[in-house]
Amino acid sequence: MKILQRLASRSAVIFATRLFGAGVIFLTQAAMARIWGAELLGEYLLIFATVNLISVTIPLGFHTVGTYFAAEYTSKKDGRNLRQFVLRAYTHVAIVGVLVAIGGGLLASAFGEAGRAVAEIWWPTAILALATGTVYLNGALLVGFRRPYAGFFAETLFRPLLVVGTFGISIATMTGLTALHGMLWMLAFSYATVAIAQIVLVLNSVAAVPAEQPARPHESRRWWRFAVPWVMVSLASDFFFDIDLLLLSGHMERHELAIFGICTRIFSLVSFGVVAVYSVMLPDMYETGAGADKNAFTGKIREANLIAGGIALALVLTVIAGGHYGLAIFGEDFVSGHLPLSLLCVGLLIRALFGPGYVVLSIHNRPAASLPAVASGMASLFLGNHFLVPLLGLSGAAIAALIAFGIWSVALWLTALRITGMDISIFALFRRDRASKYIQFASRS
Repeated sequence: MKILQRLASRSAVIFATRLFGAGVIFLTQAAMARIWGAELLGEYLLIFATVNLISVTIPLGFHTVGTYFAAEYTSKKDGRNLRQFVLRAYTHVAIVGVLVAIGGGLLASAFGEAGRAVAEIWWPTAILALATGTVYLNGALLVGFRRPYAGFFAETLFRPLLVVGTFGISIATMTGLTALHGMLWMLAFSYATVAIAQIVLVLNSVAAVPAEQPARPHESRRWWRFAVPWVMVSLASDFFFDIDLLLLSGHMERHELAIFGICTRIFSLVSFGVVAVYSVMLPDMYETGAGADKNAFTGKIREANLIAGGIALALVLTVIAGGHYGLAIFGEDFVSGHLPLSLLCVGLLIRALFGPGYVVLSIHNRPAASLPAVASGMASLFLGNHFLVPLLGLSGAAIAALIAFGIWSVALWLTALRITGMDISIFALFRRDRASKYIQFASRS
């Protein structure tokens, strides 16, 4: 019960901060739509989709496993391997970030209209991507050190405040496309400052871990074995809609892209409530998963599933009831996104019901086993966009994403069930409760 209370309270604080930050972004993007128009808002969303996709590749996957290895090495008081892992991760960020900054602008213009728009303002885009990739790595490590507030707040609180601040300065001093470019320059340097400050917190946490275990010479092989599949999983899951927006740029006009982009941003907000539950619970999952008590491990997963499922259901109902009013803030044209947004959020509930397959497979040293499920989801998204968007427009894009969520979630759940023998879905909790009641009834009879 104490674990449940701690999980719920921490997740609530993190989600409340995320809600506040996303609300700030939401209102800022509404102001962009009103002041700059849907066309320029669509360009803003494309640039930030590019930033997100670049930033997730800069750490070469080590940010996706940072929480996992930070939790493992800290629990084992393995400071030597922890320091080697952190050094390697930051080396990736530095080297890849410089290479992307130098060569990315030349490559961007080759990727159609969206790429040319990014190439026009490449340097602030590259700096912002480097800062964002660093924050992803910092945040993952800090969550593994049981400092989730320090891990999440840079992205969930400081970045939104910087966005609204730089937007306010840009519209007060510039107009049109010049204002957008000025905002990106200011945001890039200010967020880089936040990333550097967060690095200091990481290094302090690393220094506090004692080195009681000997260094293992081939430990880096484990890092890569986890990082390579997890970066693919992260790209396809955390940045699912950034990829989707780039795919849809060939099927939709800029104003339609802006409407669907706002729907995906709202979805990302509500989905964070589920993500926060599993992120906060990961250190406890690792400790029980590393041991021999299978019942304790599955018990923690089911507790997390129960909270995540409840949060997902509440958020879905909230979006269905009030999404119309939220979208109206952007203008009457954006109200047409209410049905697509509701469909997307149903996909969030599907994901929550089938449990954290990635985490379970990684704890059982089978992270690559999730890749077929990832591939099936992305393939279905591509095909769904191709056939449904020309017929149904915005709703077609949402249905394609919903189908992808369903195929992906079920495939991942089946993979975890086959490999581990554990049913990690929320349905297992109710079957266990029914079986327990039946046994009690039989014993009384």
